Amino acid sequence: RLLPAPLKDAVEVLTWKRCYTMQEVNLALSKVQLVGYSQKIELFGAVQITPLSSGYCLGSSNWIIQSHYEKVAYVSGSSLLTTHPQPMEQTSLKNSDVLILTGLTQIPTANPDGMLGEFCSNLAVTVRSGGNVLVPCYPSGVIYDLLECLYQYIDSAGLSSIPFYFISPVANSSLEFSQIFAEWLCHNKQSKVYLPEPPFPHAELILTNKLKHYPSIHGEFSNDFKQPCVVFTGHPSLRYGDVVHFLELWGKSSLNTIIFTEPDFSYLDALAPYQPLAMKCVYCPIDTRLNFIQVSKLLKEVQPLHVVCPEQYTQPPPAQSHRTDLMIDCQPPPMAYRRAEVLTLPFKRRYEKIELMPDLAESLVPSEIKPGISMATVSAVLQTKDNKHVLQSLPKPIQQQGGKKRKRVNDDSPEFKPPKPLLCGSITIEQFVQSLEKHGITDVKVEDTPEGHIIHLQSEDTLVQIEEDSTHIICDNNEPLRTKLRDLVLKFLQKL
Repeated sequence: RLLPAPLKDAVEVLTWKRCYTMQEVNLALSKVQLVGYSQKIELFGAVQITPLSSGYCLGSSNWIIQSHYEKVAYVSGSSLLTTHPQPMEQTSLKNSDVLILTGLTQIPTANPDGMLGEFCSNLAVTVRSGGNVLVPCYPSGVIYDLLECLYQYIDSAGLSSIPFYFISPVANSSLEFSQIFAEWLCHNKQSKVYLPEPPFPHAELILTNKLKHYPSIHGEFSNDFKQPCVVFTGHPSLRYGDVVHFLELWGKSSLNTIIFTEPDFSYLDALAPYQPLAMKCVYCPIDTRLNFIQVSKLLKEVQPLHVVCPEQYTQPPPAQSHRTDLMIDCQPPPMAYRRAEVLTLPFKRRYEKIELMPDLAESLVPSEIKPGISMATVSAVLQTKDNKHVLQSLPKPIQQQGGKKRKRVNDDSPEFKPPKPLLCGSITIEQFVQSLEKHGITDVKVEDTPEGHIIHLQSEDTLVQIEEDSTHIICDNNEPLRTKLRDLVLKFLQKL
């Protein structure tokens, strides 16, 4: 009953159906496409996506989702602190139409450097008094920083003889792969890879037997286990993994300490099933993700047109309603969303990119309509495939051979008629009125309208409506006059 929902409501666990086999899981994972930072990937020709380093952990990414004319930036867990991952790439986030912001720090008032210092000091105090330290953690991520911090702290604190154990089914893989994936690391650690030197100091801890790693508590670990010691193992929720065994083993002694460093779980809820617990509990959450001050600076630098974020980021924490600094404040105000809510992003696709085939482009004859601006009419076939648009030349008409043959309906090819000429330009009202007077039309009245002008030929009972994108000649039963007015209008326009 002390387990969190929905586990506390579970009944007959042994009768649960297995959803997926390992073969099905591996088959699904085999379809995952691996990409590198700044690698551009096209999705069905509609958009191009690019991963960028977010600076939070190895391989963590922000994403640019871009069409030819629109740009959306997705910012997930990111960090501006100098740690082991490659620094956060900010330049590519600039000039976004929409920036979707998520994954901010869960403990905005805690300083990661201060938490690291508190972690080391509590660990040292416990071990010196003869107790053991249990650190529930993930097998990658913050543990690299913890081991690097301890590497610098061990000798000065007199902990050289204390064994450190890292227990996880992927402990060996995690420690080894972190040393060879140079593209995910910061510049200083990248340069060590090519010397070659191990970029992380935990390699030296392993060589000197100060750090030992095991896949589980069974087998070799049982033979090598010595106390007092420090154990890194999972899971941070304390609901499964080898951490459960150590809580049962050490929980009854006040000499021992459990140190929580992961901010994803409430340590009080995690410990609830194990109460009463004699071992000391220390909460040192280390979360290097962006806080609200850093986000404000970031938004001022990248200047997106619109920001979209969870509703929680737009208001102070419920327990600290006076802390208006613990919320996102930007202009225009961010668009907030809730879980499972569908949002319409505040921009529309107005343009599409169309490619001209070389032979079609060669046949165009541009006409200059303004200094430096030319225009040409195009008659072509538009082919669309995978969201890519191509203009191709019109097919040549099929030459009819001698002799009359009856055509099948399916053999009829579409007829492509030459396009009507397009008109462009503007009509100056004063010059148009002068032109009318030269042709004997003098009784003219001009009226301004919101759309343009109306020219009333009173003696002929005729109207000429001149607007920005159209011209109308209203003339009843006087075709010669209508034709004359049309020709006068055309003199002011350019044919394309």
